[in-house]
Formats: sequence, structure tokens, C-alpha cells
Amino acid sequence: MLVAFSVAPSGTGRSDGSVHDAVAAAVRVVRSSGLPHRTTSMFTEIEGEWDEVMNVVKRATEAVLPFGSRVSLVLKADIRPGRTGEIDAKIERLERAIVDGVEPSAGV
Repeated sequence: MLVAFSVAPSGTGRSDGSVHDAVAAAVRVVRSSGLPHRTTSMFTEIEGEWDEVMNVVKRATEAVLPFGSRVSLVLKADIRPGRTGEIDAKIERLERAIVDGVEPSAGV
């Protein structure tokens, strides 16, 4: 499965509203998991089996807890049994379709 998630504290007390220290704590958890992952400006994507991915998301969320009075978690999952390597393969199929001028298939 692929999971895209965003986790951030609120009630941090910071006048600038920045949450980068908390997000860094969460991303460290993801990176140490050993699972394929990618972090962008808005989300972190992680790939693996249901239990291992959800365990990482839980631990990443827990890593953010000390940074505020509450935590917000946004999660989107693509559950496709029997598929691996989709964190890169989906992007490769999309890029190929863009270059070739062909509409991407429904599986992208």
C-alpha cells in the first residue's frame, strides 16, 4: 500500500506559526523505518504492508505530540494488494504518458 500523510501540531505557541521542527521529528521516524518513502513540501509518502505503514504513521504522529497541545493528521491510502514499487512506478507511468502524449491508464 501507498500512504500519503501530513502530520503537524497546533497550539505550538510559536509566533511565526512554523512547524518545521515537529515535521522534522516525524520525517526522522519515517526515514529510520527502512520503508520506501518520499517527502515533499506538503506530504510524506511511504510504501509497505498495511501494518508496517500504519505503525510508522502512528510513531511519526507520536513524535509530533510534544510540539503542541494537539496534532492534526491527514492521510490518504492507495491499497493495491500484490503490488510493490508503486511509489516510483506510478510516477514513471505518468511521466511516460506525458512524454508520449497518451492518456494515463486508470491504474495510475
